[in-house]
Amino acid sequence: MKIPEITLDQLNPQKFIKEKIEELRRAVGDGSAINALSGGVDSSVVTLLAHRALGLRLHTYFIDHGLMREGEPDRVIALFKKLGVPVVRVDARNEFFEELKGKTDPEQKRQAITDAFYKKVFGRLVRESGAKFLLHGTILTDVEETVAGVKRQHNILTQLGIDTRELYGYTVLEPLINLRKPAVRRVGKALGLPPSVFNRPPFPGPALAARVIGEVTPEKIALVSQATAIVEKTLARLPAFQCLAILHEDRVTGIRNGKREFGYQIEVRCWDSKDAVTAKPTAVPFSTLTRLAQRITEQVPGVVSVTYNITAKPPSTIEAI
Repeated sequence: MKIPEITLDQLNPQKFIKEKIEELRRAVGDGSAINALSGGVDSSVVTLLAHRALGLRLHTYFIDHGLMREGEPDRVIALFKKLGVPVVRVDARNEFFEELKGKTDPEQKRQAITDAFYKKVFGRLVRESGAKFLLHGTILTDVEETVAGVKRQHNILTQLGIDTRELYGYTVLEPLINLRKPAVRRVGKALGLPPSVFNRPPFPGPALAARVIGEVTPEKIALVSQATAIVEKTLARLPAFQCLAILHEDRVTGIRNGKREFGYQIEVRCWDSKDAVTAKPTAVPFSTLTRLAQRITEQVPGVVSVTYNITAKPPSTIEAI
């Protein structure tokens, strides 16, 4: 079934908010719903929308799987506390890294994250809370890429024929599924989210696991997290859609202190795009790239090489995994 799109030109944010609040209230009825807040644009908009619809009948969790940016859990929870939304932090690092252990294939890793998220963590939370509904920040681009076989987004379930009620014990609600990212940002602004949230660069559902080629381990996540912080800080003033760092699997030859060193390679990607369907590499000044490479190789342990991706989407994709 084709999902009808509400384009940016068609979108009336206040009308959309009112309609979705009514839809959520009808769907949940007298029951309750659970919600996973990551701090990204989509999940933040869904959280505030559902909070307005359900109030205290919405149970919002921040799933700390150990795959987020540095300091992300504390920052996100504090922000939503100011917005009046109570958030419970759930330490699920062991479940996620155990599920990812030994897996190198991109689709296997995405499935591992899906299994850890929905079977282990949310299966437990559903039983404890008694909720029968789960809120998802799924947007139209997520569905299109998954159905087309480009890459499976971990939050795509019902569109693949998965009966979440039978498999996990709850029904998934997706209030943003007719929108693309620019429209979601406009709804976020209308909801009263601060610009630091509704204008945030996109961040993948599998988090930094999508930026580690090969097996995902706590040590590799620590490396790509440090590189990510440097990339985002160095390129923050660029009018780009998204900038990111990727940790490659193979070691490469480098030289440090006059001696050969087999070290890590970080790939930097920076994109110009409107909707993430197509994208072009941002024309980052060469002086900025060399400064970026110097910072990464000096500050991230074991990194001896930094490259910049210059391939458009398609045939490339915005994220590596």
